Amino acid sequence: MALEWVVLGYAAGAEAIMVLLLTLPGLDGLRKGLIAVTRNLLKPFLSVVPFCLFLLMDIYWKYETRPSCQGDTCTPSEHLRHQKSIMKTQRNALLIAAALLFYWLLYSVTALVVKLEQLNQRIERLKSHSD
Repeated sequence: MALEWVVLGYAAGAEAIMVLLLTLPGLDGLRKGLIAVTRNLLKPFLSVVPFCLFLLMDIYWKYETRPSCQGDTCTPSEHLRHQKSIMKTQRNALLIAAALLFYWLLYSVTALVVKLEQLNQRIERLKSHSD
């Protein structure tokens, strides 16, 4: 199952980089190309949502079927393995939340940047008509 988490990590990283590039000031020359690339990638990145739901169900299933290790019923190595499993689960849940949050941010920021570009073009047309 490690491959799924690597893929999700790369997807979240790519989304974060695109959000960062769209919001950085001073990249006006590249902005049109970034907007076009980001708009074309939004649909394929939408697959992150059902993928995250699948991984969330996997976490839940592992949580429900995990043997409990409380008190004196387990050895120190079993207790350590149990604690590591809990930490991995928490890390993976954070990764799922980050991937979904970055997708939502990317979608929202792209929509705002497109709207801003359209409004700037409208202002330029109004200026040219008034001259």
